[in-house]
Amino acid sequence: MAQAERSRDTRALLVSMWVSVAFAVVSLGWGLALGSQLIVFDGLYSFASVGLSLLAVLALRVAGKGADEQYPWGREMWEPLAIVVKAAALGGLCVYAVVTAVGELLRGGREVSEEWAVLYAVVATAAGLAVSVYLRRRARHGSDLLRAEAAEWTGDTLLSLGVLGGFLVALVLARTGHAELARYVDPAMVALISLAFLRVPARLLGQAMREVLGMAPSTDIQRQVRSCVDEVRLGYRFTESFLRCAKVGGRLDVEVDFVVDDGSSAQTVWQFDEVRADLARRLERLEPRGYTTSMSVGFTADRKWAL
Repeated sequence: MAQAERSRDTRALLVSMWVSVAFAVVSLGWGLALGSQLIVFDGLYSFASVGLSLLAVLALRVAGKGADEQYPWGREMWEPLAIVVKAAALGGLCVYAVVTAVGELLRGGREVSEEWAVLYAVVATAAGLAVSVYLRRRARHGSDLLRAEAAEWTGDTLLSLGVLGGFLVALVLARTGHAELARYVDPAMVALISLAFLRVPARLLGQAMREVLGMAPSTDIQRQVRSCVDEVRLGYRFTESFLRCAKVGGRLDVEVDFVVDDGSSAQTVWQFDEVRADLARRLERLEPRGYTTSMSVGFTADRKWAL
């Protein structure tokens, strides 16, 4: 990933972090004043996001330093590691919220000022939507860290929308003489929304762990890389090609071995270098763009050395 792209991603992550700071302060103050466990949970989630966004910024900067003697293959592994920590922390917070909410339900619920709670939910949903749209636009050609941040904000916005719906239900119940039922809305919504939101950190964790473990990238990326390799194989009349591919943060690792015979149009070291250059140009057009490609291309007349 180019330095300019990393700088843009860093600025977007810093915007996310400072908005999370504002969210956390407002949510905790508002939630404690109203006695709403749901709003307090939203504030705690935002506080967690602040630290995790800072971690993402640091990981992106470390990854941008490139390879050296200590990191001969580069520092891109810091990006999926940061996402693993982020997803684990958010998942733990959601589980804690579910356990706490169930305890509140068993104790008879919690009384909340519904009008002020609805106002908070409207403000939180509007602000979350604005930040989500901003980050999703920046993430189209950004890093995995930025895409994870955008996914987190999208989930948080959906959470806020669910909060709004829950408080509207509580307001209707209170206004229609069912205040005893309205007491259960706040903890019930905490439990339901936290359970629903668990899929976001679970998905992020799964994707990041694939990179940490050196597994193959997404099916779409594999398909594009395979298409490039097949085009080169047919163009130079190689008999076979063997592809190994993995993605680590912003780096795409591609290892290709071509099996050469007498009918292949590339036979010398200089011609093999032309093949490498041809494949590199094709890989630069991969979508989404912005990956740094680490490519290793080998040639053999005996396929056993390519297996």
